Parts: sequence; structure tokens; C-alpha cells
Amino acid sequence: MACEAEHHPLGVFECQLCALTAPYSYMGQKPPNTQSVVLLEESYIMKDPFTWDKDRFLILGSRCSVCSRLVCVGPECSLFYSKRFCLPCAQDHMEAFPQEIRQDLEKRKLPSKGPASRPSSRT
Repeated sequence: MACEAEHHPLGVFECQLCALTAPYSYMGQKPPNTQSVVLLEESYIMKDPFTWDKDRFLILGSRCSVCSRLVCVGPECSLFYSKRFCLPCAQDHMEAFPQEIRQDLEKRKLPSKGPASRPSSRT
């Protein structure tokens, strides 16, 4: 039988960068049905739909600690380094991060709002 949270989600999480949407069943740092798990940030959480184990959950995302934008945990949308940063804020404040994080950020690309256009070349 499915858990009650699946039938009555608290709302729908939507990433403000990539538009990922998913129903969430909990928002906070201590997911339900877990005894020793305390997350380092207020997170939007859903029950793991791939298992019957009620202790399993997926973290969808949280708010950027700089601009408060709601972002998913995907590497093209956010970075967690002691706090959650959306990729635009992380790149704007790149000098504040250690060298290893800066190198990681340089590899990441901001999500595009529309299809990428290529400049035309004439010969």
C-alpha cells in the first residue's frame, strides 16, 4: 500500500532554473521515518518512488542561500558547499570558493532558457 504522503503531497516543487517539477511530501531538515538523519539545509523531499522502503527518500532541492531562488540539486542548477548556491550565484561569487570548487564551477554551464542558437558562418 502506498504511503499517505504520496496521496497528499504538501505541494509541487519547481526548480526556478530548469523547471523540474515533482510533488514533495516534506520540507525541512529531518525527513519523516528516519531516526538519525538530519540534513544540513531545509530541503524539499519526496518518498523514493523506486522502493517500498518507507525510510528511503529523495532530496529534490532547496533555496539558494544568496538569492533565495528555489533550485533542484542537479549539477546544472545548484552547488552545495556548506550551503546551497544556485549556479548563477555560485558563478557570481566564484572567488569566495576554494580552488577545487572553482575548477568544478568552471566545468558547469548555466541552464539555457531556450534552444541554443549558433552563429551562422559564411564562406
